[in-house]
Amino acid sequence: MGEIKNNHSGNNKKKTSGSANSLKHTHHEHTGNGNHKGHDEHAGHSIELFRNRFKVCLLLTIPALFWEPMLQNWFGYRAPVFPGSQYIPAIMGTIVFIYGGRIFLKGASHELSSRRPGMMTLIALAISVAFIYSAAVTLGFEGNALWWELATLVTIMLLGHWIEMRSISQAEGALKELAKLLPDKALRLTDDDQTEEIPVEQLQEGNMILIRPGASVPADGIVKRGKSSVNEAMITGESNPIKKRENEKVIAGTVNSEGSLRVEVIKTGEKTALAGIMRLVEQAQSSRSHAQSFADKAAFILTIVAIVSAILTLSIWLAMGATLNFTINRIVTVLVIACPHALGLAIPLVIAISTTLGARSGLLVRDRRGLEEARKLSVVVFDKTGTLTLGEHRVVEIVVTSDTDKDEALSLAAALEHDSEHPIAQAILKSAQEKKLEVTGSKDFKSLPVHGVQATVSGRHLKVGGPALLREFKSVIPNELQESVEKFKGKGLATVYLLEDERVLAVFATADAIRNESYEGIKKLKEIGIEVAMLTGDSKAVADNIAKELGIERVFAEVLPENKAEKIDELQKKGMFVAMVGDGVNDAPALVTADIGIAIGAGTDVAVEAGDIVLVRNDPRDVSRIIKLSQATYRKMLQNLWWAAGYNIVAIPLAAGALAWAGILLVPAVGAILMSASTVIVAINSQLLRRIDI
Repeated sequence: MGEIKNNHSGNNKKKTSGSANSLKHTHHEHTGNGNHKGHDEHAGHSIELFRNRFKVCLLLTIPALFWEPMLQNWFGYRAPVFPGSQYIPAIMGTIVFIYGGRIFLKGASHELSSRRPGMMTLIALAISVAFIYSAAVTLGFEGNALWWELATLVTIMLLGHWIEMRSISQAEGALKELAKLLPDKALRLTDDDQTEEIPVEQLQEGNMILIRPGASVPADGIVKRGKSSVNEAMITGESNPIKKRENEKVIAGTVNSEGSLRVEVIKTGEKTALAGIMRLVEQAQSSRSHAQSFADKAAFILTIVAIVSAILTLSIWLAMGATLNFTINRIVTVLVIACPHALGLAIPLVIAISTTLGARSGLLVRDRRGLEEARKLSVVVFDKTGTLTLGEHRVVEIVVTSDTDKDEALSLAAALEHDSEHPIAQAILKSAQEKKLEVTGSKDFKSLPVHGVQATVSGRHLKVGGPALLREFKSVIPNELQESVEKFKGKGLATVYLLEDERVLAVFATADAIRNESYEGIKKLKEIGIEVAMLTGDSKAVADNIAKELGIERVFAEVLPENKAEKIDELQKKGMFVAMVGDGVNDAPALVTADIGIAIGAGTDVAVEAGDIVLVRNDPRDVSRIIKLSQATYRKMLQNLWWAAGYNIVAIPLAAGALAWAGILLVPAVGAILMSASTVIVAINSQLLRRIDI
């Protein structure tokens, strides 16, 4: 698997270090701190900070509650009395305000200095109003102090933020999990074929390493000796182990199975495919989407609504002759219950989870906008070569004389072509190998320039070649094969003939073979109502043949690479929302022009900067999986936004005392619980996204 490139400097986050350990450390910091774009109120704060302050404040709140006179009357108990015991709620409330509330006061200062008042501003206002009023009452002002409400409020808010940051950190855990795939040590081979254990960061390109059964691959490399199967599920999403032989690539972070491999290192550190994937995941989780922008605007508007509601609450209740104590309670409750906490969590958490799910399944989201808008697609345009097809010729059809078996003919032809490097020869050989046919040895091999090859296989004198071979030996195509040959030519397929002496035994039609996955991939897209088109520079005959085989009706053939973008533009002008799926190299202009660019096959040194989404596997079925993930992600976003913002329609009037006439009043602590509950509901609903089967 080649390097995943990312040259968009405008979007790049901090570069990963060249060493494996540095990669781990960098991404551990990111996820461990829970920092996240869109959550600037947490900048500089760690999960442990909120957790520890919550625990301390909880211990301080308990005595504030226990010695609160109002609660003693409610629950019918009497706390021990001693000199100064009446000041315990005030002392504990003050300590909680200073120790626990300082986080929110600093956050509010940051929001106000950047002219973006939000959640921290509302919390700071609420606890400051409660503290100032309670302090005034304790010092002699008439009223009822709110010390227990203040302590409870700060403690609950710390708990809510701790839960939120844990949720974000766990959702972003893909980076931690990917970093853990790299081993700390590697076995480097010395010149005398001995092994020495060294830290992975000391590996250099060109080093030979030994990968034992069960060991993780420490760097990208090429197998030089040995056979094995490698589990690549954690990188590509492919569940079945991949067989590895000489001259095949292995990927850093994958796990070797039963055999030992001697591998030449070709990429280390930040150059590896794993490091590229980590960069893409991190970039996706930090990129902004339309939904996030909407949520940020909604949170800002909700903040203004809360402040205005608090001012109206103050004015109306005082005008109605309510006590200052009652009015302050209403104001604090309004400010607390309207905090856009859940709204701030609604989108980032869903995006973090969805990008994590995608990364685990080989779907790398480079730009969140691409994932968000994939649900709107009306047509998916596939590049043909290397995307719907293998990009390599294979035998796609075989016709034989009545006394010849197809598999036998292919096996004999493969035996003749075994040592040839010609593309057609390789097509025949690989087709036989993929069908697991026995390919015996040949004798008296002789190349026939321009015409083909000849050799003796199992005592039979055979020749393989194209039409020129027939002319050279004056061979005639049997009548029973003539119709098929004409059909092959009509489809634009190359024809290869197997002769025994001068008699034609079989005709092989070779072409750029369709991937087995393409059939199901196209079918799945059609099942969800999305049109499929194909774009290729090949001849119309070849393109039409493949399109017919796959059931694709819209075909753009004989299109030069520089003109592919024009075809995408044509579809867009017809009102279609278009995705382009290509290899990301000569398809780059079309990928950029499309509404969503999908680069397929990140394992082949793809320039993925042209795409919004990267498919690690060369598997067209993954396109429908992207759409399914996009649809599920969007549903969760909507559900979260409606809940996070919608509950305030009822909550704010209730907090302001709209039902006071019916004896229904919310104290600030209950408001904090309701607000935190809305956040927990959003977090739980977001986590349910993990249950979808993509």
